[in-house]
Amino acid sequence: MSDTLRNQLLGLGFKPSPGKPADRKRKGGGGNKPRQNAAAGKPARGGGKARSREDIDLGKAYAIRAQREKEERIAAEQARQEEARKRREARARLAEMLEGKALNRDDADIARHFEYGGKIKRVYVSADQLKALNAGELGVIQHNGRYLLVDADVLAQAEQLFAPAVALKVDPDAPVADDPYADPKYQVPDDLVW
Repeated sequence: MSDTLRNQLLGLGFKPSPGKPADRKRKGGGGNKPRQNAAAGKPARGGGKARSREDIDLGKAYAIRAQREKEERIAAEQARQEEARKRREARARLAEMLEGKALNRDDADIARHFEYGGKIKRVYVSADQLKALNAGELGVIQHNGRYLLVDADVLAQAEQLFAPAVALKVDPDAPVADDPYADPKYQVPDDLVW
């Protein structure tokens, strides 16, 4: 319990300050010798230790790297905000362009499934709309959480304004993928009901 703070710190591995022996007591004479030497025109030992060139260069390098990383973070944030602003403007122009051009019908009862954003989505169409959609004459645009059925001209304009909004665009001239179930022996009969 009689350990002083100094002895406890030395026990933890801290080094004594230069010019002051670890066992010197502050009580009593002789504790002010380095000051007397400095007053006599001699440099004080240890108190004003000069930093080496490597220490200074390393410190500058760390400061330069930290500044560069900060500038890169700021530039990335500005680019992200600019991209978000452009997306908002494109969505606003798309909303204006789609005004009154949706062909969705309330009496449509055929669900046309398609893949969008990595998930299977659906839009309800009538029989004639289904034929036109599969022929590439119609397309589907995602807008404000809804899937709007539009004609091919509006779909092309929407693709110019904001391509990620195009949910379904059927290309009738696209080659058929190699499907192992395209063989007639694997075809499902038309009268099969699930």
